[in-house]
Amino acid sequence: MDEKDMKIIELLQQNARMSYTEIAKVLGVTETTVRKRIAELEKKGVIKKYTIEVDPEKLGYRTVTILGMDVEPKHLLEAAHQLAELEEVKWVATSTGDHMIMSEVWTRNGEELLKLLTNKIGKIRGVKDLCPAIIMERIK
Repeated sequence: MDEKDMKIIELLQQNARMSYTEIAKVLGVTETTVRKRIAELEKKGVIKKYTIEVDPEKLGYRTVTILGMDVEPKHLLEAAHQLAELEEVKWVATSTGDHMIMSEVWTRNGEELLKLLTNKIGKIRGVKDLCPAIIMERIK
């Protein structure tokens, strides 16, 4: 990967719908060059997919929570996969540090979050501790 590939990635991260023509203008290369480079980045798995970013509040989710979760070590992957199956959970990662599993959870309000934590997430086998942190304002 060279500087042009890195710039293509940066541009697509800012706007995944940016046209090949627009990218070519920014880079000072032909559209064909951009097409070939993007195809190669996809082939190598550097670009995995194209997606959108949405504002949870505009969809009615007023409580966005980063959830730290600790589980019995033998149930780590099973618990992470069960957590990932929940509709309210937007991403899940195993981690080092304060918690074994980190995730982002969207709920309509605090009451819905409490029900989710106690009735679903808290009942996943091996769960020892839940540490929810409600996001006040997303900066970046």
